[in-house]
Amino acid sequence: MNPFTSGPARGLARAFWCLALLLIWELWVKLFHISPMLFPSVEDVAYTLWSDLAHGSLPAQTLSSLWLIALGLVMAAGLALILCLLSLRFPLFMSFADTLTAMAHPLPGLALLPLIIMWFGTGSRAVLAVIIHSALWPMILNLMAGFSSVPDVYTDTGRNLSMSPWAVTLEIRLPASMPYLLSGIKIGWARAWRALISAEMVFGAVGAKGGIGWYLLNQRTFMDTAGLFAGIILVVLIGIFVEDVLFSLIEARTLRQWGMK
Repeated sequence: MNPFTSGPARGLARAFWCLALLLIWELWVKLFHISPMLFPSVEDVAYTLWSDLAHGSLPAQTLSSLWLIALGLVMAAGLALILCLLSLRFPLFMSFADTLTAMAHPLPGLALLPLIIMWFGTGSRAVLAVIIHSALWPMILNLMAGFSSVPDVYTDTGRNLSMSPWAVTLEIRLPASMPYLLSGIKIGWARAWRALISAEMVFGAVGAKGGIGWYLLNQRTFMDTAGLFAGIILVVLIGIFVEDVLFSLIEARTLRQWGMK
């Protein structure tokens, strides 16, 4: 295993490369006298980000985006679980779910925006629809793969213990498929996070102050390039935090603790 792709070394390596990129960024701007309208300095971006977080509406907009994506992911995970359980119980429904996933999984959420606007308007329900569509299908694919990979000896043992089919599924198949489910949630999160920012930029303000996408749209409208970079950096930082910290904690409390990874 590469020591730079896991554990504390991974965090140190990322910090080193981030600092190196920031240094190159600052030197490039200073040495070549790049216009701040095209590429602001690191200090301008840092000041804008700090100012908007400390004195602006960016914290409320960030919380709004995080609340929407958390709600959308929970709803998508619930739907994926229901569809997969029904597919295991009814072979005909499995064929339907497989066909539906094959049709919808390659379809970008933004391609459905005209229909979503007609059906749900341009409020939070429309953004939730985009999030659910983006996260649902990878969750279904990974969960079904997890169910299929469960060794037959596990399910045979459950049947020998006179467990009902639903009990075998819920108490044996589902826990054994947890690594696949978590992998599907991680993929769904990544797709939904990108779709959320795009949808907020298209729909505009959702809620009282809008989300991060609305913040980015405002910076573009007022030609605030430093604000644009500040919003982009915030999106990246949240993505890294969720991937490297939140999901790592979940894995530590589930997969590693149960000896599944």
